[in-house]
Amino acid sequence: MTTADPLYQVFADSLAIPLEQVNDELTYNTIPQWDSTAHMVLVAELENHFKVMLDTDDIIDMSSVAKAREILAKHGVTA
Repeated sequence: MTTADPLYQVFADSLAIPLEQVNDELTYNTIPQWDSTAHMVLVAELENHFKVMLDTDDIIDMSSVAKAREILAKHGVTA
């Protein structure tokens, strides 16, 4: 068994959803738990967990788990 994807874990914890519900296709506002308020909590948790500082454009562009992975990669994070 492999360790859970750390990005998936941050999403699950931040949005208070089961880990099994998180995948790269999960997008903003497609589940009630991922609304604008939860988005800011998620951003804070991503910054804290991966030790990055996301800029406003990154925060606005982060529309899916896959996009979050892409944005973190831009900041040198392999997630």
